[in-house]
Amino acid sequence: MSEETGTVGRRALLRATGAGTAAAVAAPAMAGAEPRRGFEAPEPKLRFRSDGTFRIVQFNDTQDDERTDRRTIELMERTLDSEKPDFALINGDVITGGCDSALQVKQAINNVVTPMESRGIPWAITFGNHDEDSERLSDMSEEDMLDFYMTYRHNRNERGPRDVTGTGDMVLPVSGSRGGSPVFALWLLDSGRYAPESIAGQDFQGYPDWGWVHPDQIQWYSETSRHLERRSGGKVPGLMWMHIPLWEHRFMWFSSVDGRSDADHERAVEKHGIVGERNEAECPGPFNSGVFTAIQQRGDVRGVFCGHDHVNSYVGDYYGVLLGYSSGTGFGPYGLGGDEEHRLRGARVFELDESVEGMIRDTRMVFARDFGIDMTPNDQPIDPLPLGPDQR
Repeated sequence: MSEETGTVGRRALLRATGAGTAAAVAAPAMAGAEPRRGFEAPEPKLRFRSDGTFRIVQFNDTQDDERTDRRTIELMERTLDSEKPDFALINGDVITGGCDSALQVKQAINNVVTPMESRGIPWAITFGNHDEDSERLSDMSEEDMLDFYMTYRHNRNERGPRDVTGTGDMVLPVSGSRGGSPVFALWLLDSGRYAPESIAGQDFQGYPDWGWVHPDQIQWYSETSRHLERRSGGKVPGLMWMHIPLWEHRFMWFSSVDGRSDADHERAVEKHGIVGERNEAECPGPFNSGVFTAIQQRGDVRGVFCGHDHVNSYVGDYYGVLLGYSSGTGFGPYGLGGDEEHRLRGARVFELDESVEGMIRDTRMVFARDFGIDMTPNDQPIDPLPLGPDQR
């Protein structure tokens, strides 16, 4: 397995996706009452192929305005044509704060969803911290953007549970190759934007001030997960995506809460099977949200993947759950700097297989450089792609 492509080590993958720690510590499912209204899992709209496989492509941080860098679109197109996924998502920061009107927001979105839409590939998005940065000028909130996304024929986003923090929290069940009940679940969570100015009169000076997943979102996940289990007659394995990383991403990299040394990381590589790069410190919110603990308790989600930190691409097995990044796809936002600015522009691929325990057979990174895309550190914006009749 190659560290260059970011493919997770086989030993770590088997530990995380098989009958590992998560399943061992999971509490039994709650019996009895049906979930609250809005906490039910929807019927599957996705299905494994007839050969029992399913492929997912994760893009991240396309993050540009209406004049998107042409290489962002080229990378997405080349990846989709090469991988031919059954589902694709853009995991937050789809656009940036440089849009001055509702039309420009729609154009910026349209540029980066057209590669999926024109190929008929089912797709969805999560929201990041920058998607709403243009609201003051564009008057387009995340709810408005979500409505716009849902006008596309192949989009699979939903409005999400009522009275729960976040925009568009959702689960997409995937049925098996023979149809029927869900055999896999794709969880998409809104990890928020920024911390408030203060809580209980205390500001966040000295702390990271990004958003985080809130307790009511975790409750929604747990209850909906139980509903899926009841409906399917057993726990339904899945993957979870959110834009902002968990504190556990950092803990895994160093195999420590407090240690930050090279020796700590060397121990972590052996313990957690880590592959890939970490070129900037993780940027979670100020609080540990408890998502990971809930996942351990439920024992169904086999991996949590984020973006946000554009130049990180690593993945490993953290106590039975894969934790990983997809590095930034967009050529517009920051990269590594200098001549290496765009070296890690890429996408993450997930290979699912019904015949594999836990169903995750592999995950790997693909990079723009491998497609022969121009890597010079300059901007190459294009005029907006035309909007479709339903998007005008």
